[in-house]
Amino acid sequence: MTARVMILNGPNLNLLGVREPKIYGSTSLAAIEANCRAEAEKLGASLCFRQSNHEGQLIDWIHEARETSDAIIINPAGYSFTSVALLDALKMFDGPVIELHISNIHSRDAIYHHSKISAVAGAVICGLGVHGYVVALQAVVHMLGSVSKS
Repeated sequence: MTARVMILNGPNLNLLGVREPKIYGSTSLAAIEANCRAEAEKLGASLCFRQSNHEGQLIDWIHEARETSDAIIINPAGYSFTSVALLDALKMFDGPVIELHISNIHSRDAIYHHSKISAVAGAVICGLGVHGYVVALQAVVHMLGSVSKS
């Protein structure tokens, strides 16, 4: 079975590499995607990698994932702390969901400490920098393998 993984990136992540490099580093989203594609190939997984600054577009992709993907990795960015709509969309997805943050949201200002999305995530990865994407891919493929073997 080939794991089908959708990675979704929320608002402002298109500016990685130039946006607050002291927090997010200097790696671009295109470079993160290239790393994820290389890792997915090693793992034998197919990958859909997307970014939008628009909440409705992210929701549409989550709905699409119900038919096209076995797992979702999502970096909801600022929507982590505000979007009940993303939370509700993810509740309708049957596969594993991993929430991902480049920074350690718990070591930042209090506004970043409570993610609404965490309530539906099977795992949360934060603070590993851009390497967190590779770790999330490895973890979700492992989670899917564990499900298919049971």
